[in-house]
Amino acid sequence: MSNGVDVDTVVIGAGVVGLASARALAKAGREVFVLESEDRPGEGISSRNSGVIHAGFYYPAGSRKARCCVRGRHLLYEYCQARGVPHRRTGKLVVAADAEERSGLEKLFAQAQANGVDDMRWLDAGEAKRLEPHVACVAALDSPSSGIVDVPELVMALVGELEQVGGRLITGARVTSVRCEPGVFTVETEQAGALRCRNLVNSAGLDSTRVASSIDALEARHVPRQWYASGHYYNRSGGAPFTRLIYPMPQHAGLGVHLGFDMAGRCRFGPDARWIDAPDFRFDDSQRARFAAAIRRWWPALRDEELQPDFVGVRPKLVGPGQPTGDFVIQDAAVHGLAGLVNLFGIESPGLTSSLALAEEVAACVGS
Repeated sequence: MSNGVDVDTVVIGAGVVGLASARALAKAGREVFVLESEDRPGEGISSRNSGVIHAGFYYPAGSRKARCCVRGRHLLYEYCQARGVPHRRTGKLVVAADAEERSGLEKLFAQAQANGVDDMRWLDAGEAKRLEPHVACVAALDSPSSGIVDVPELVMALVGELEQVGGRLITGARVTSVRCEPGVFTVETEQAGALRCRNLVNSAGLDSTRVASSIDALEARHVPRQWYASGHYYNRSGGAPFTRLIYPMPQHAGLGVHLGFDMAGRCRFGPDARWIDAPDFRFDDSQRARFAAAIRRWWPALRDEELQPDFVGVRPKLVGPGQPTGDFVIQDAAVHGLAGLVNLFGIESPGLTSSLALAEEVAACVGS
């Protein structure tokens, strides 16, 4: 490419949000390279989550999480259908385990309506047990538009479509620094050399604040502090007697220890939420009894020894312990003053569901 640049746009991070953003930019006619520090795409946050398509009722009305989750859910189902990505509308029950939680469930139901999630149903205990005979609750919300997606297949579909429209994925390319000159960003990497581009999208997930801090012209006040919450997942070899996702009432740092499935029907439970100083994917089995006790609030028959360690995920959070839930942040020149730079911070759950909607917003920022 002429005018002193190698490519129009560089996207840092090949998780589902980075790839979706790169796809949207490439489909808009831009030449796009994606830089990924791992050897394969989707190996970060995207590979270590529940794989759930959320309906969009957990998040405060008017927030970016609410808006992008509701729109993203529609876009994701359409995309999976069109591209043959395995997925399933399993439905979900969100359960109140006791009378105290019932009032919280009522607030969640009102929030669903405020967010435009119009297919939620209130169930009393008897109605919930008719749908899922083994669930224990005093009331539940039925979310028929919740579901699951095969995340690795989604990643590969996004990569394939990106490459079909002329984009390129470069793996093993950890970004070390970014130098800013008028109209040009020079992105230095450990193994892939340097790339000069007009537009730069930082969608590096757990690494997003480190990447932002390496941009020489970006003022430090525009780089938020990032907290990390690890989430452990267990599986049960005998499966579980449920056909829908089963979720408790949401907790302060996440949605609570819930039941999910993969596309083969294998069940997994998780995640819990443990605050850590830095990303760490080692499995700590010391909290198994507490983990199982959380599940027994809605499935009393579970025994501790039935749980088998599966994997650990880490969520990048913009709020710390005891603070209100944070929102997604998309930061462009209107905030930091650097034309062509878009930073994404705090892209945790429901980032998977929201990915295609977030991509629309990123593309709009770059196009402005």
